[in-house]
Amino acid sequence: MAASAIKSIRCAIYTRKSTEHGLELEFNSLDAQRDACEAYIKSQASQGWKALPQHYDDPAYSGGNLDRPALQQLLKDIDAGRIDVIVVYKIDRLTRSLADFAKLVEAFDAKSISFVAVTQQFNTTTSMGRLTLNVLLSFAQFERELSSERVRDKVAASRRKGKWTGGTVPLGYHAKDKKLVVNKTEAETVRYIFKRYLELQSFGKLVEDLDAKGIITKRRNTKVEKFNGGIPFTYGPLAYFLKNRIYVGETGHKEKWFPGEHAAIVDQKIFDQVQQLLASHPAGRKAGRTASEALLMGKLYDDRGNRMSPSYSAKNGVRYRFYVSSALLRGRSANAGSVARVAAAEIEGAVLVGLEQIPATEGAPTSIEEIERVVVARDRLVLTKVGNSDDDGLNREFKIEWSMKARDAEPEVKNHQESESAPNKGLVQSVVRAHAWMHSLRDGSYKSIESLAEANQLHPKVLRQALRLAFLSPAVTSAILEGTQPAGLSLSQIPKLLPLPWAEHQRMLA
Repeated sequence: MAASAIKSIRCAIYTRKSTEHGLELEFNSLDAQRDACEAYIKSQASQGWKALPQHYDDPAYSGGNLDRPALQQLLKDIDAGRIDVIVVYKIDRLTRSLADFAKLVEAFDAKSISFVAVTQQFNTTTSMGRLTLNVLLSFAQFERELSSERVRDKVAASRRKGKWTGGTVPLGYHAKDKKLVVNKTEAETVRYIFKRYLELQSFGKLVEDLDAKGIITKRRNTKVEKFNGGIPFTYGPLAYFLKNRIYVGETGHKEKWFPGEHAAIVDQKIFDQVQQLLASHPAGRKAGRTASEALLMGKLYDDRGNRMSPSYSAKNGVRYRFYVSSALLRGRSANAGSVARVAAAEIEGAVLVGLEQIPATEGAPTSIEEIERVVVARDRLVLTKVGNSDDDGLNREFKIEWSMKARDAEPEVKNHQESESAPNKGLVQSVVRAHAWMHSLRDGSYKSIESLAEANQLHPKVLRQALRLAFLSPAVTSAILEGTQPAGLSLSQIPKLLPLPWAEHQRMLA
């Protein structure tokens, strides 16, 4: 009787080396690990073990995490059912982290994968085998953390002595023999930037000046493209640049600075003057970011595709909210859309009124929550609904007409069907709605403005602003309802803070 065929067991060999040292050799550590693993697999040939031709090698990768290309490919092949056994030289080649090892073992168990370390015989199917593995991994993790502490201590000691320990080489220098050496051409650029900031005393003007002269960040050759530099300066990098004490010949470690071995580029007196100017004119002093009151946060864009972020300014104790194009925040006013800044109450109010004016067509948005994107231009708003698209997969757009008289002027919703003698439908609707809301508050239908705002899916501040129309004088209200008000009178012309005497309201009809 013929012997039953032995089932073939597919073995994947994984190798890893922590550093680049010795990788250039013809026979390096990775080759030695693979040879040892292949020899072990051959010794198990009687059980059907066969080494897969695929190489899973991670040269110069730490075992402290799982972010390794070959290991990730190994896990993908395991999920695809291409592997039966994983073979490594030592367990710490796979990982030096107990937490990561637990994740790997869970992944192996889910696919019934065996794990073998050729110099450390284990059986991961028994509790004793798992205990032994955990003990060894604990020592491996301890060794890794100990090595990290030694490196950190060495870096700190070197920095205290003023030595350059690596990292991003700043503009004005290049690294040579593990030291910073002045680059004469770039050093002139550094001095020019410091000097021009003192002259212009403004980030915005300085960015424009650097753009005009073609001055950009330092070019570098890195594996990650976004760190290559060679791009125009923006506010954040420019502020970091002007505060960098490396330019006065110092090295830093954990917010402490020490005399460095490298030569200074900027005179100490000029550097100190720049720091004083930065302290007196901090970036973002006039306007700060705010999110809690912004109904259109993350939804509003200018007509060049730049996101418009919520900001605010304060004057005489009054807080004014607005949206500003990200191009303007980066000092790139030339790249901003036709509307670079707009008052928050006006744009939010225009969108809310526009939602009510959109014809009740199928798929039209009915609330702010249903809007995915709002594009603002001088003469229109373009709304896109969340998850709304035509049969061809393109998003449907809903247009609302409005006007911008100037780049930063306050907006005005337009209606081309109105004439000078006809009532302004948008204004009439706003007045009627304000009186209806006021009646609901008076008769107790809503206990507070906050509850009324919540019922209408509005922010309380927007509702308070709209309620001012309920306090217009009878003469002004009648003129609006009859359409006899001046042609130019619109929501934007009605004061946000109405004077109490009705006699002063008559000026709007003059």
